[in-house]
Amino acid sequence: MNKKLVYKMIRNCFKQYYSELDSWPIDEEELEALYKKILQFKVEEPHANLHEVINDMVYEFLTN
Repeated sequence: MNKKLVYKMIRNCFKQYYSELDSWPIDEEELEALYKKILQFKVEEPHANLHEVINDMVYEFLTN
């Protein structure tokens, strides 16, 4: 899975919640951890839609 693509999809998902991009609620370490969590989920559930997985993971990150 292309890491840059997934990072871009994560950032685009955050844009839905934060229109002001100068105040990201996530740092690079958290972004990497979120990426690894998404990758692990895709390994366990290979038929899951990547877009939906990312949306769910970002929402979970923001609500916890």
